[in-house]
Amino acid sequence: MPNRDTLGGIVHSYQRYDPARIPPPRPPQVDLVTPAMEHLLEFGDIDELTEEQLADAVMLDPEQIRGLGPSLARMIETLQERRRKLLERYEADSVRKRARKAFHAAAQQMRPPARHRDAFARAVREEQIRQLERLWYAQDDPQRGDDGRFGAQLVGLVERLGEVYQVDELGAKWTFTGREKLSVPEALALKEELETIEELLRQLEDAKKNARIGLIDMEALGQYLEQGQIDELDALRRQVQELVEQAAAQQGLERTKRGYELTPKALRTFQGKLLEQIFSALDPSRTGRHQVAIQGDGAVELVPTRPYEFGDSVAHMDIPGSLVNCMLRQAGEASAGGAAGGRRGVLKLEPRDIEVHRTRNSPKCATSVVLDMSGSMRYGGLHVSVKRMALALQGLVQREFPGDFLQFIEMYSFAKPRPAAEIVRMMPKPVTIFDSVVRLRADMSDPQIAETDVPPHFTNIQHALQLSRQHLARQDTPNRQVILITDGLPTAHFEGSQLFLLYPPHRRTEEATLREARACRREGIVVNVFLLSGWSQSREDIQFAYRLAETAQGRVFFTAGKELDRFVVWDYVSRRRSIIG
Repeated sequence: MPNRDTLGGIVHSYQRYDPARIPPPRPPQVDLVTPAMEHLLEFGDIDELTEEQLADAVMLDPEQIRGLGPSLARMIETLQERRRKLLERYEADSVRKRARKAFHAAAQQMRPPARHRDAFARAVREEQIRQLERLWYAQDDPQRGDDGRFGAQLVGLVERLGEVYQVDELGAKWTFTGREKLSVPEALALKEELETIEELLRQLEDAKKNARIGLIDMEALGQYLEQGQIDELDALRRQVQELVEQAAAQQGLERTKRGYELTPKALRTFQGKLLEQIFSALDPSRTGRHQVAIQGDGAVELVPTRPYEFGDSVAHMDIPGSLVNCMLRQAGEASAGGAAGGRRGVLKLEPRDIEVHRTRNSPKCATSVVLDMSGSMRYGGLHVSVKRMALALQGLVQREFPGDFLQFIEMYSFAKPRPAAEIVRMMPKPVTIFDSVVRLRADMSDPQIAETDVPPHFTNIQHALQLSRQHLARQDTPNRQVILITDGLPTAHFEGSQLFLLYPPHRRTEEATLREARACRREGIVVNVFLLSGWSQSREDIQFAYRLAETAQGRVFFTAGKELDRFVVWDYVSRRRSIIG
């Protein structure tokens, strides 16, 4: 009779099996938003996406189209066979000599003017097309007696030299093993055909890797494949296009007459992907909003409680725990023979029996984010990381903390509040003054002076802090902070209505900025400085960041641009939640 040890028979072991790499039940969704949004962040503007641009941006899994159309490998083999036959049929050495001989023969028949004779002889001897073009530009001067005939002859000679270049490229790019000779026109036509085959092979290889069927030149491919294969591939292209159109509609890309355009839904989708990337690396040891409590195997997590104290809200009372305490107390008193337990079956709660839940306080937070868009932010693409951070932070607040106040401020020579919808289109201001020393002052109360008259590429931290303080002062929460993202020292400040633009950074600008930081401190506003590492960063930049954070009782973070979104969002989340009581 089978027992516990023999029951089950043979035990099978599965090799080369990784449960963490099980294929998903459905293929991952095509990401159409991220490429378009990254382009928008870098350049600040984007035209409507055409179908070709969308097809170029889409990365599909080839498994999604496997079995839906003809074999791409078979098409590649057909093109490779056509290329092999051409290379085994012709030879290219003789046509290279023939093209060069025709060029020199045409040059010998020309009679250049005396003032261009040496330059012409050198250009022909060295076979330099650029020198021949320069000679052509120097012709047709009536004051020097040019009649235009030599210039017309130069045009034909340049064409002959261009043929020499193309034939040389033909012999250098492909290895010919045949014996059939070519004329120059035949060689040029052969070169064009081989280039077409190489381009089609590249398109088909890309389609095998990322299913970009829409980028294949169907008209050129039809010259080498049977009509049935072309029809099948065209049907597959339409299926892929329908898949892309369906994914575009789901992700917020709206189809128009000219192509596809981004919608607010696409922006929310991109923000969600940013947050997934930021928090994907969190583990149980991280602190902040996403902390995870890890227990042993089989353990049950209990809600923490504490004894009741005078003033505690009854709404937080742990009713089951309080009743258990009461029953245990009355049972103990009854076993001791006392009469305090009262009548059997009646529970009488006393203050010492009551247990209340510990509470977690999630306070409201008001944050002003200052985004540096001065001229230096263009270098190294720092503005892209700053805008990516702003979108991630705005998405976090919308999803997790909808009651929080979040204000974005664009900082350059001035400071301007910006809604979240305008973040993606903000760009570093162009540099308009290239002097090594700049000392400018503008009275902005003068109606004759507009903001457009002021060089925009300076850094006005003082105005940004002042504007942030005005926005945060209206918020009814003690948790108020300014997140200042910049790459260096301030170079502009206000004194009343007078705007000062001072470069190199001046002590007067620093003092005005620190005065505004002290005003923030008096109103309970914390200023956290995120200092970006740029090509022009110096020791003075770091020392100023320390002085600014110390004045406003904040902190300094030294970050690389690509990880800025991670640092800022983690800091915001860690300040967002605390445990009291």
